[in-house]
Amino acid sequence: MQYRRLGSSGLHLSELSFGAWVTFGGSVGRGEARELIAAAWDAGINFFDNAETYANGEAERVMGDVIADLRLPRDGYCVSSKVFFGAVDKPRPTQKGLSRKHVHDACHAALKRLRVDYLDLYFCHRPDPDAPIAETVFAMDALIRQGKVLYWGTSEWPADAILDAHAIARAHGLQPPTMEQPQYNLLHRERVEREYTPLYRQYGMGTTTWSPLASGLLTGKYSAGVPADSRMAREGYTWLQRNLQGDEGARRLERARRFVSIARELGVDPAPLAIAWCLRNQDVSTVILGASRVEQLQQNLVAPQLVSRFDPDIWRQIEAATA
Repeated sequence: MQYRRLGSSGLHLSELSFGAWVTFGGSVGRGEARELIAAAWDAGINFFDNAETYANGEAERVMGDVIADLRLPRDGYCVSSKVFFGAVDKPRPTQKGLSRKHVHDACHAALKRLRVDYLDLYFCHRPDPDAPIAETVFAMDALIRQGKVLYWGTSEWPADAILDAHAIARAHGLQPPTMEQPQYNLLHRERVEREYTPLYRQYGMGTTTWSPLASGLLTGKYSAGVPADSRMAREGYTWLQRNLQGDEGARRLERARRFVSIARELGVDPAPLAIAWCLRNQDVSTVILGASRVEQLQQNLVAPQLVSRFDPDIWRQIEAATA
């Protein structure tokens, strides 16, 4: 496992990390979660990603219990949470968003669920139109000064809002956001590769990217429809099915099919190849993997080996096929 700096910070994260979205607290039981975390740790992964909204906090409880059970050294791993959506069904106004109150309450709740004294990374999961950015920046800075959070960042914020957060932090001597957590894959490139360019160059922000497989599209599993046991078929994730609807959905499926075809011609599994493509971008600090089985995780852990296996012409061919 190789390690990359989180932007210009001094924190080094494994280039592949492990997240609990959709799996922990739902389709993956505690025993399977323990095996997955153990396998990730044994492979050199040192960053485990989570959020208050994943299974309404149950994903954090499972992860916290498993890490404690495995007795991983606290100075050897990093763990995150994210705040915005809340941790209950139909949250009341103060149970969601990025107000000072919810940022404060959600952080302390995540600490309890994850069974840690501080969060290494804490993300604002989405921009909040009802909370002034200044209020959120001050709230995050306060948590850092209290030792409850080490690095704070954003997730799926527009670049203009992140630039505003930096300006506010600079004007008041506060800690600015260190990282962004955007979706990034062969079918979703614009924001990471273009919109965020000033953030890397001006402020040295890092990225902890998610969905390297485009929610499974780049594995080829949806080429013939939506399998009953797939993520897209689960209750609460029907929004993912919209990616396959209409003319745009048909184009996405065709782009994915072309990618899978190239992977087969190269004699490799499409999933690790798609992850390897993400790793080629040096503005990516770490690629978050999701898995429900150890075998699936181990398959994807070979991705770094594929980065240098193929010459630039092959990667250009892949990009052209999925454009």
